[in-house]
Amino acid sequence: MKKKSKVDFGAYAFLIPAAVIYLSVIVIPVFYSLFISLFKWNGVAEKEFVGLANYINLFTNDATFMIALKNNLIWIVLTIVLLMTVSLGFAVILNKQFRGRTVFRAFFYFPCVIAPIAVAIIWRWIYNPNIGFINQFFKVLGINFKQTWISDPKVSLYAIFAAALWQGIGQPMILFLAGLQAVSPDVLEAATIDGAGPVRKFFSVTVPLMKETFVMVLATLIVAAMKVYDIVQGLTGGGPNNSTQVLATYMYSQTFQYNNVGMGTAVACVMVVMMLVVIIPYISFTAKEK
Repeated sequence: MKKKSKVDFGAYAFLIPAAVIYLSVIVIPVFYSLFISLFKWNGVAEKEFVGLANYINLFTNDATFMIALKNNLIWIVLTIVLLMTVSLGFAVILNKQFRGRTVFRAFFYFPCVIAPIAVAIIWRWIYNPNIGFINQFFKVLGINFKQTWISDPKVSLYAIFAAALWQGIGQPMILFLAGLQAVSPDVLEAATIDGAGPVRKFFSVTVPLMKETFVMVLATLIVAAMKVYDIVQGLTGGGPNNSTQVLATYMYSQTFQYNNVGMGTAVACVMVVMMLVVIIPYISFTAKEK
């Protein structure tokens, strides 16, 4: 007969502090938020149970919520198409051997460590229609062009994304750099011997070997795009005329400006569900890889 191994319950005791923190900071607040979203409540008076009415109202009656949802989806697309492409391009360039590449790496990564609200203040000056750098630059060139970048509903969202792009390049660039440096030089040399050019070698050898890096960068960027808040709040606060509202800013305004806690919490729950659509496949992928 096989001897049964003893369970060392003492080892599990070391998990208790982490479990308590995880339950009190993440699990319980999530379920409490889901509970609150089923009520009409201003945060002070007695709660009024309304069931799924807050969610139904969001998707059927709330035009601002639909604008915020659309803007978040646009932000995700821009993040995937532009931010990933630009950061990958910089990573490929900065992975090559040349003098001063460490300085350039630090230069492009530096905006990533600046607080988003500080980035918003910087770009408010850049976008200033009278003394801002962009309009003044066109003026110096003799081009009669003047744009109210963050006051025009047609361009304000894209102007905010440009500021976020400037700040956000650093983190995915570093991840892509790590992925590029993990590719074996022997494999690349073998591809060169087989006659593969730089472009063919990159797309047929390097990119497939960086699959895990691409999945990680894609998942983190989509989640970050879903919860974008600081830079939008700092530049426009969701204006003009709600044209730059995103889910996080709309959740904040509903909860803390209009004291509509139930509706604001419902928006937060929608955000969580949308992020889970990305996070669960990512966790499943990484688990299979391991």
